[in-house]
Amino acid sequence: MRKLNKLSIIIPVYYNEDNLHPLYQDLKEKVFERVDYDYELILVNDGSADRSYEIICELANQDERVRGISLSRNFGSHSAILCGLAECTGDCAVVKAADLQEPSELIHDMVKAWEEGNNVVLAVRADRQEGASQTLFANLYYGMVRKFALPNMPKGGFDVYLADRKVIEVLKNLDERNSALTGQILWSGFKTAKVYYTRLAREIGKSRWTLAKKVRLVADTLFSFSSLPITIVSLIGVLSFWGALVWAIIVLVCKLMGSIDVSGWTTLFIFNLFSFGMIMLTLGILGNYLWRSFDASRNRPTYIIESTTDEKEKNIYEQN
Repeated sequence: MRKLNKLSIIIPVYYNEDNLHPLYQDLKEKVFERVDYDYELILVNDGSADRSYEIICELANQDERVRGISLSRNFGSHSAILCGLAECTGDCAVVKAADLQEPSELIHDMVKAWEEGNNVVLAVRADRQEGASQTLFANLYYGMVRKFALPNMPKGGFDVYLADRKVIEVLKNLDERNSALTGQILWSGFKTAKVYYTRLAREIGKSRWTLAKKVRLVADTLFSFSSLPITIVSLIGVLSFWGALVWAIIVLVCKLMGSIDVSGWTTLFIFNLFSFGMIMLTLGILGNYLWRSFDASRNRPTYIIESTTDEKEKNIYEQN
């Protein structure tokens, strides 16, 4: 059985100024004061324009184990988490949200599963105390992922997980853009354990998980881990070919039998309109692949660090 020397807890922060103090107190009471190993709390400000980073700095001044990182703009939770993983120093790292919807006690169960020899521990949602629309989208998304992309995706899905140092190094080296870290973890295939919990309703602040971000997540998952989009293009091509062939035979036979006196303008218009729509759809799917390849070829950084609380502490030390 492995012994944990140091745990890193990574939390992406985006417009969470009201959550940060309650979050820290919750972690302190339920985790920090109950463990016999070292720990660090890394809060990554993902371009929030509120007081989030200011509060992170206050927490870092109160507790030397709290580290704050501020990105130059909003790069997305994928990049913010990857930044935290790249900067952490623990034997393993737990990724957790800042909205207090996941019980902090989960961390004890996840560490225990890691000590038993698992490289990855997933906190899987057994139930949700959320609205019907959120639950419906989540169920549809995870069902689609299991069906078309990653069969090992848990039925309830997961956002909270533990990854050990070996897995962290793999994620850093993958360096994939327009992807999902949760998908990369499942794709990597490391020995995995699961712990289950009920996702709580959000009580503080407003969720920034917009419809546009949900659609982007679906696209990133499908284009990164599934052949479904290109399969759709191929299927459209096959169906269009056979449909056109059958249509041509029917028209030719009717013409030879004298059943067509005047060509049908309405039918031709509908057929051309439908064909044009199919062509634009396939071009859009192929364009998505092309853009993602171009974006990766530019070799731009996944995130840019603007400042850290470590730098502020260093400046204060040098001034003294």
